[in-house]
Amino acid sequence: MSPDKQIKMVLLSKKMRGFFFLLFSLVSVIDVLSQKLFIADFASDADFKVIIVEQPSQADLKVYREKIVSQAKGNRGFWYFTKIRSEANKKILFVKYLSEADLKIYFVDYKSQAGWINEKKKYILEKIED
Repeated sequence: MSPDKQIKMVLLSKKMRGFFFLLFSLVSVIDVLSQKLFIADFASDADFKVIIVEQPSQADLKVYREKIVSQAKGNRGFWYFTKIRSEANKKILFVKYLSEADLKIYFVDYKSQAGWINEKKKYILEKIED
């Protein structure tokens, strides 16, 4: 192989490493910003407790349930539920009584309907640092 071809191969190799680094970084950012939730069985396992309310006006947060994890970005009410505990950013427990809940939610049918009603509760869904 000629020296020119070797140089081109090395440069291409460096570009590919840069591309994969960028791709990995983007995937990591999406992963950190996602609202991936695991439903806990016990209060001691949960980061916070949630109750589902009957009317949107009663909610702190209107939630849209995402089917694809990468779509559950930010702290805007786009939730993805995982069955694997270690994948979750937060662990939640659904409760029966309003007095037990840290957060009142209402599930919406359309993504455009999701969002915070009570901004003071937004801190609940900020990522917990390990």
